[in-house]
This record gives sequence, structure tokens and C-alpha cells, in this order.
Amino acid sequence: QVQLVESGGGLVQPGGSLRLSCAASEIIFRIYDMGWYRQAPGKQRELVATINRLMNTNYADSVKGRFTISRDNAKNTVYLQMNSLKAEDTDVYYCNAIRAISPAREYWGQGTQVTVSS
Repeated sequence: QVQLVESGGGLVQPGGSLRLSCAASEIIFRIYDMGWYRQAPGKQRELVATINRLMNTNYADSVKGRFTISRDNAKNTVYLQMNSLKAEDTDVYYCNAIRAISPAREYWGQGTQVTVSS
């Protein structure tokens, strides 16, 4: 059974840093495009950053210059390094995997809470 397991969330002060990890199992990780999304209660889930199987990255304007997405195909893991965190970054962060080669498949992790507060 495919699993995406996020870790690394928590409470951090404004200006601080966190690194999220998402470990994937039971998929051929290297053929998946990976991403991080976030969602606040009552709001739509929004894209934070993506990294495709060719290592091309894409970021939401709100996190450009502060967040960095990366992947380690040998460890089946995608990371999100978050620096200069702001209160408005407080959300549940979700890992996403989309199979880039047919047949299409998409998976989500269970989410990890990030709270930025003094």
C-alpha cells in the first residue's frame, strides 16, 4: 500500500526555520513528481512548491526566496526547507505525489502541522 509520511512539523518562532520530510513507500519514487501543499481550516489547499522527476522546481510567490524543495531519490524522500517563517505560514502541510508516466496515479500524505508563533 502506497504511503507518504510527513514529518518535521512543529512550533517555531517568527523568523525561524523548519525542515519537512516526506518519505514515500511502495512507489517507484523517481518517476513521480512531488509537491508540498498547505491548507488552513476553512480554506482551499494551496500549492507551496513542486519538484518534478527532472528536478525542475516551482514555488508559490508567497514562499519564493524563503522555502526550498528538494528530493533524494535514493531515500524516496522529498524535503521542504522553510526559512524566515512568518505567522501566515501557519498551516497543515501535505505531501503530494503524482506519477509522471502513464498510468496516472496521485497520492497524498496525512499532513503535518506547522505553527509559527511567538
